[in-house]
Amino acid sequence: MSRSNWKTPFIDKGLLKRLNPEHEKKPTWSRRSTIYPAAVGLKLLIHNGKDMVSRKIKPEMVGHKLGEFVPTRKTFVPKKKKPVVIKKKK
Repeated sequence: MSRSNWKTPFIDKGLLKRLNPEHEKKPTWSRRSTIYPAAVGLKLLIHNGKDMVSRKIKPEMVGHKLGEFVPTRKTFVPKKKKPVVIKKKK
């Protein structure tokens, strides 16, 4: 469910202060913050629960949340089973 139209989009106050080029590559833990147009072109370090992941903000990202672009879970890759080799007795 999205935020009401009469409210402004949510952005963390600490993150809002750092939306200028001199604070590039600053870490943020606020995955729930909305991406503002002022952040386009900046590189932010976004927390994924374990590490800080660097992301460059693009114009297509405006209006979305920061957490949408940093996956918190690894993709599952199934392991291939080794074929069973049956040796014959001589």
